[in-house]
Amino acid sequence: MLSVISPAKTLDFETPSTTHHVTQPDFLTESQGLIDILREYSPQQISELMGISDKLAGLNAARFAEWEPPFSLDNAKPAAQAFQGDVYTGLEADTFSKTENHFAQTHLRILSGLYGLLRPLDLIQAYRLEMGTKLANNAGKDLYAYWKPTLTKALDEAIAASGSKELVNLASNEYFKAVDTKKLDARIITPVFKDEKNGSFKIISFYAKKARGLMSAWIIREQVNTPEALQDFNVAGYRFDAAASENNTLVFTRREADRS
Repeated sequence: MLSVISPAKTLDFETPSTTHHVTQPDFLTESQGLIDILREYSPQQISELMGISDKLAGLNAARFAEWEPPFSLDNAKPAAQAFQGDVYTGLEADTFSKTENHFAQTHLRILSGLYGLLRPLDLIQAYRLEMGTKLANNAGKDLYAYWKPTLTKALDEAIAASGSKELVNLASNEYFKAVDTKKLDARIITPVFKDEKNGSFKIISFYAKKARGLMSAWIIREQVNTPEALQDFNVAGYRFDAAASENNTLVFTRREADRS
């Protein structure tokens, strides 16, 4: 069973990696193609393209200029440890054991606007390029056109290699739209996390993102490989809500009193 998550805008390349067992991304040639396009953009054009401040645009223009394989622990960092933010706060990949890292490599994937599809231990260099960016390229008007065929094929192969024909979608809509789900030979299961607020259960973005990371980590630590076992997830106060769930949507709720 394979799980998929989104990347994060926030990065940490200051803290050293906790593992020396690293791998290279599969699609560096495709990444280089995007870098070549982005290097033609001025900081002001990057600002307009991405809707970011001039300061951030300047930083990312410099990152694109400096981006250069081959990657090593001297100039890059494993993806699951480099990304920060709510999902990765829940994931805590820097605490994984050797056995957990090995399981994660075959059971977790990270969607990326620059790298396409990443394994947790794939080395990356700093970047910002969200999947929804309308960056014109030789495949079409945006990154969805650029990545969809490649991502779909790679995910299908990763699902087959994971040991079962299920894909646990823990990614955001922006990123999962880059996958042609009709071409996947898999049952897609989507967990939904709701927190109690004013007496009713709602999706609260901050908590839901962290919960995606918590579930990803739990799957890895427990080596969960069947969809039925997902219902046993009970981390940080979340419990499976059978009444609210239907078909391939699994709802997990948490009461306000259980939220620390």
